[in-house]
Amino acid sequence: MRPATMHPMAAGPVTERPAPRAVVAFMTVAEVAAIMRVSKMTVYRLVHGGELAAVRVGRSFRVPEPAVREYLADARTDVA
Repeated sequence: MRPATMHPMAAGPVTERPAPRAVVAFMTVAEVAAIMRVSKMTVYRLVHGGELAAVRVGRSFRVPEPAVREYLADARTDVA
C-alpha cells in the first residue's frame, strides 16, 4: 500500500499547488479615458502627476482597474 502523500502515477511526493492569486485587470490609457469621459492627455497628466497609479510597460502605461475605481471614489464631491 502506498503512503497517502504519494500520487499513484508519480515517483515522488505530491507537492501542493500555490494558492491562486487575485486577478488584477489592467486598462490602457484610452480605456481609462473612455470610462472617465476625458481625453487621453488628461489621463496622462493624472498618471504623471501621481494622482492615478499606473505601471509602465515598454513605452506605454497600464492602469490597474482598482486604481481607477479608487481615483473616482476619492474625486467625488457633494453638491449642495
